[in-house]
Amino acid sequence: MEQGSVVKISDNKDNTIEKFSNIDAEIALIGCLLWDNRNFEKISDFLDEIHFVDQNNQIIYKQIKELLNKNILVSPITLKNYLPEKEFGVEITKYLNEVKDSSPSTQNTFQYAKIIYELHLKRSLVGIGQNIIQETFDNGSENTGESLIEIAENDLYNLSNTGSAERKYSKFGDSLKEAVNIINEAFKREGKIAGVASGLRDLDNKLGGLHKSDLIIIAGRPSMGKTALGTNIAFNVAKNFKEKIDEFGSKTLVDGGKVVFFSLEMSSEQLATRILAEQTRVSGDKMRKAELSKEDFKKIAKASSDLEDLNLFIDDNPILTIATLRARARRLQRLYGIDLIIIDYLQLMSGSNRNKNEGRVQEISEITRGLKAIAKELNIPIIALSQLSRQVEQREDKRPQLSDLRESGTIEQDSDVVMFIFRESYYLERMEPIKKLEESDEKHNERTSRWQELCEKAHNTAEVIIAKQRHGPIGTIKTHFESSYTRFSNLNVKDYDNIME
Repeated sequence: MEQGSVVKISDNKDNTIEKFSNIDAEIALIGCLLWDNRNFEKISDFLDEIHFVDQNNQIIYKQIKELLNKNILVSPITLKNYLPEKEFGVEITKYLNEVKDSSPSTQNTFQYAKIIYELHLKRSLVGIGQNIIQETFDNGSENTGESLIEIAENDLYNLSNTGSAERKYSKFGDSLKEAVNIINEAFKREGKIAGVASGLRDLDNKLGGLHKSDLIIIAGRPSMGKTALGTNIAFNVAKNFKEKIDEFGSKTLVDGGKVVFFSLEMSSEQLATRILAEQTRVSGDKMRKAELSKEDFKKIAKASSDLEDLNLFIDDNPILTIATLRARARRLQRLYGIDLIIIDYLQLMSGSNRNKNEGRVQEISEITRGLKAIAKELNIPIIALSQLSRQVEQREDKRPQLSDLRESGTIEQDSDVVMFIFRESYYLERMEPIKKLEESDEKHNERTSRWQELCEKAHNTAEVIIAKQRHGPIGTIKTHFESSYTRFSNLNVKDYDNIME
């Protein structure tokens, strides 16, 4: 249900409108605006014409709003020229003057508007409730009970976002206190990281951790290690989860966090196998082929026991829309208090049903805006993995750029952080020198030797390129990457110095 949409109400529509409407309040509000146009400032941020029941009042309020937004004076005389007299069935100027004179007091403008808005919410809630009943009893409906709950939650969420009669402004002093509290927590925390630590030292130093309400994009070409980095971060955050409870029972996150991993590409068992491979250093390929020694199996059994209570939740439903994600994330937040969401990967998500006939670019735009809205609503970071376009492969330097983000520039626009994964070894391994015609053995061996040196230097390393960071510096960090175990880890100082030479 979008702002401006009409809520479906069944046979009891007339009764619902009669019970949850106040035409006198609508007339009084319009009168207040005609007496003093400045009253519009008190209500403009939450009241729309769709909140009115009487059709004439809807038309009048909409026109008043449009004129005042253009800084045009509104009075019964000026407003007359913008209203369709035939539709009203009365002389408009006379009617508007009567409305103006009937207003008891312009001091009550906000209260009238609040009454109108509250009644609109109640009518909409009745409509949502009746839609649930109708869909549930509809034998032809293919919706499951779970999907009906998600639809209802999404309708309620959209309704809650149509405005609010309560002010949401913050005084700078209050915001300043919150900012100082965040800085104080970061100062107390070991490593001085303000956000949730990813477990990769150099990345955390560059980002200051994963910050609340941030949308973080990790992008790369296939086989670069996007999912591996996502699972590594998920594991590190979940493993380090620690909270303290004060004397009043309030919980404060000390380190790490509870993580939800939405996997649209891999099953939960495949993800669990990856994490086992990362932690046991037993190749996932060996696990799949059952080529395990007794020592390998002991490692797996011990790791399984250690990881059994990991604060990591996996949702591997391959069909995921923004509405479904929002509903599930809100439910998990309510049940467990989650601290991080990771999505693998963004291009596999789909938009809402109403956008099915629109282009993929618009659909991706809806998805990225939705992800950012969810991050803000739940006040947690969201990491979305993303594919890159093939134009990377056409360049000599295959390091990704922001322009390589696939399908939509809004991925860059809506995100707070954009990171690319680049493994030079992936490309070098596929560029083994082939002996050219009439090339001497010496020249070919020289080229092969140089290629081997480059491969050795790039072996087991990866670059994480921070191409955008809304609140901090950009740059590139080096990490250790073991492809056999799909494991990212910190480079020691010696390794880092060798790579940077």
